[in-house]
Amino acid sequence: MQEVNFKNARDRFFKEIENVNHPDETLVKTHCSYCAMQCGMNLRVNTKTNKIIGVEPRYDWPVTLGKMCPKGVTAYQQVNHQDRILKPLIRDDKSLKGTNKGFREATWEEAYDLIVSKFKGLQEQYGKDSISVYSGVSMTNEKCYLTGKFARVGLQTRYIDYNGRFCMASAAGGLNRSLGIDRGSTVPWTDVHETDCVFLAGSNTAECHPTSMFRIWAVQERGGYVIVADPRETPIARRADLHLDLRPGTDLALANGILNQLIKNGYVDEEFVTNHTNGFEETKKVVEDFTPEYTSQITGVAPEKIIRAAEIYGKAPNAIVMFARGIEQQVKGVDNVSAYTNMALVTGKIGRSKSGVATITGQGNGQGGREHGQKADALPGYRKIAYPEHVEYISKVWGIQPEEMPKEGVSAYEMFGLMEQKTIRALYLLCSNPAVSAPNLNYVREQMKNLDFMVCVDFYLSESAEFADVILPTTTWAEDEGTTTNVEGRIIKINQAQKPLGEAKPDWQIQIEIAERMGRGNYFSHLKSAEDIFNELRVASKGGVADYYGVTWEKIEKQDGVFWPCKEENDPGTPHLFLDKKFYHPDGRAKIFALPYRPPAEEPDQEYPLRLTSGRVVYHYLSGNQTRRIQFLRDMCPDPFVEVHPETAEKYNINHEENVRLYTRRGEAVYKVKITEAIRKDTVFVPYHWGHDESINLLTIGALDPISRMPEFKACAAQIEKLEMKKVQ
Repeated sequence: MQEVNFKNARDRFFKEIENVNHPDETLVKTHCSYCAMQCGMNLRVNTKTNKIIGVEPRYDWPVTLGKMCPKGVTAYQQVNHQDRILKPLIRDDKSLKGTNKGFREATWEEAYDLIVSKFKGLQEQYGKDSISVYSGVSMTNEKCYLTGKFARVGLQTRYIDYNGRFCMASAAGGLNRSLGIDRGSTVPWTDVHETDCVFLAGSNTAECHPTSMFRIWAVQERGGYVIVADPRETPIARRADLHLDLRPGTDLALANGILNQLIKNGYVDEEFVTNHTNGFEETKKVVEDFTPEYTSQITGVAPEKIIRAAEIYGKAPNAIVMFARGIEQQVKGVDNVSAYTNMALVTGKIGRSKSGVATITGQGNGQGGREHGQKADALPGYRKIAYPEHVEYISKVWGIQPEEMPKEGVSAYEMFGLMEQKTIRALYLLCSNPAVSAPNLNYVREQMKNLDFMVCVDFYLSESAEFADVILPTTTWAEDEGTTTNVEGRIIKINQAQKPLGEAKPDWQIQIEIAERMGRGNYFSHLKSAEDIFNELRVASKGGVADYYGVTWEKIEKQDGVFWPCKEENDPGTPHLFLDKKFYHPDGRAKIFALPYRPPAEEPDQEYPLRLTSGRVVYHYLSGNQTRRIQFLRDMCPDPFVEVHPETAEKYNINHEENVRLYTRRGEAVYKVKITEAIRKDTVFVPYHWGHDESINLLTIGALDPISRMPEFKACAAQIEKLEMKKVQ
């Protein structure tokens, strides 16, 4: 097959363009604030006003080579937006909780005094664990690390979790279980265009990670294949060589069916399986029943497509299996990840270049943010609170006694149950918007409203901030510095381009100042900068699975990022995992898992005959708190919609762009109809970037994966009805 050399094309481009000098302007090298592609960019800064005025792509960034999506091109506009919160806000009318009214401006000292008084009072009356911390992974590694320390040392609570529980938790569970390590990709992204087959499961890559597409298209241009498993005919599914149009929630059956054919037709790498894996014989027995015909009955995918998928993947000299939220946001998300990983293990297409598995990370620091202590059961370096030796090591780094380390908490959604029980009475919320992003929102919003006290740290007044008693203004990504870890597991550097607007402060500084006022400042006073925090993170991660000890800011700059694990300062990092065929389980072997099929938590019935699934559009990010404020992005996609197949629309007498009521056992919402053949007849789809009464999560189910505690966003039973309303103009 013809090779595609992107480096030569890039070099030719540089020779053809001229350097243009802009007076009163400087360029600050950094990365995008949104998804985990972390596309390279230069922020244009007016040196006279100290304001960011624009953006230019970085053609020297090896992952995306100057590619940017609509969100990235406009990301800089969030920094100086008119909606920025510039001073602390205190609620002075409790009756208006859940609205954007009832706040007054305050000084930092007044806000801190109120927070500390409330936190101390609640802890004195109800115990240390009456306070909870709910964080996110759109922050730097430094902020994510410090948030875990702030919760456990500064507030001394066990109850901390993060929004990655709604995003990456099942990928983490499945990869840890199968491979013994959770790094988003076993290969660098620069391998993708050189492989022979890309198998995409549950990823609308062209819209969610569009700057990956030039590499995926290059696979086809070289004569390779692209296979897509998705209930919708997404843009990438339309151009794929094979589209496996399965019913939402049936991925486990599909993966087992493909594995059945890989084994039956002789695509097993016997030497690799024998010497480097466990569990093959048990798995072989389980998948014997998953013939193409049986798998088709469960998934709705035609038997010949299942046979063809196995043939393409099995014959490919090299192949990469990629998956995303479509397979992970299910009650069997961990099983789905392990099942698709089974394909790589059985065929030996892992532990070498151009072959492996990868989870396409949604949030900018979805990888690093889950490695260093924000999870309910985790400590820095991917250590576990359940292991005494891990607690002992981190306690020494933090300067506390092991018995002082709080025990494991509960997952993000389960924290709302503890709020209902009044076990948790206060919430410190940062970098997350659960009033939009959590499932079963009527329930979640009620628990937020009934908290004794809530603090929200944000740079916009989000839907979640409307429930707060105190709102603290934080910085955007371009007003601070630090590191993030991208989709590949490459640690990169975010650089400050503008001084903080108004009275905004970085999250890490706010946490240190609160800890001081809580009487815990001696554990934080040595941390004067983001780099200080990173250097403590390095020590805290040393010897852990996610070992960053050998990474320095200087090395990141010199190498254009460093892949972890990186154990020593003379270690360049690890772009490819398992080249020595040693996996991270104690015996050095990977585990092939026997996984019986389980249906979704809620199947369609006579009352709710449709399957509801949700996802993203290219113009918006997560809960939309940032992107819905950017004029261009809002113009391109101003409102949510429900995709309905033409035959389904005819059955319900629904016309294109009419309003319909979509409802489940948990809630309802009104949406404009988009009639399209790109959706299955038994399925409806709604994007999840809108809040208040437009949020699709009013309808989704709070059923959780038993291992990852990931909610099942991707499948529940729904009904639709026509409304006698005017056509939306």
